[in-house]
Amino acid sequence: MMTEISLNILDVAENSTRAGASLVTISVAADTAADLLTVIIKDDGCGMTKEQAEQVTDPFFTTRKTRKVGLGIPFYKYAAESTGGSFSIESEQGKGTVVTAVFGLSHIDRMPLGDINSTIETLITCHPDTDFLYIYRYNDSSFELDTRSFREILGGIPFDTPEVRTYIKEYLSENKSETDGGAAI
Repeated sequence: MMTEISLNILDVAENSTRAGASLVTISVAADTAADLLTVIIKDDGCGMTKEQAEQVTDPFFTTRKTRKVGLGIPFYKYAAESTGGSFSIESEQGKGTVVTAVFGLSHIDRMPLGDINSTIETLITCHPDTDFLYIYRYNDSSFELDTRSFREILGGIPFDTPEVRTYIKEYLSENKSETDGGAAI
């Protein structure tokens, strides 16, 4: 079982890249007044039928041929619902998928967010043909990282170049700290 929400985000976003998404939007929003942590992952990949979207939360269903069960989504759903939150998957064939997980922010059973910066950096550098829009909110503060803007600035320099990786890592770290003041989420 995954011990951090960021690892669930990585799992779902990897599914998005396998679905042929050209853009994956990842939104992480902590609202202390409402006591909620909301994670939305949206892609423009191939999408799923209504039946597939319903089956994907079943721990004994997987589209993979190498493994008999797919536990990522069912555990993620359980993790959100066990904190008094909710979980949903909306998908349309040819249009994409939206996975929304809402957690009780202060609930004792909520997994920590974990190293979200490393998760985002990994996705960006390991999927050079996919664009990512990452939005991080903490109450009224927020920042965005949009790889489409980075591409314009970098020209043809790949994201997995050591200097670019370092820049992405520092950008995420500095902006997250400025946004949440170092709060442990």
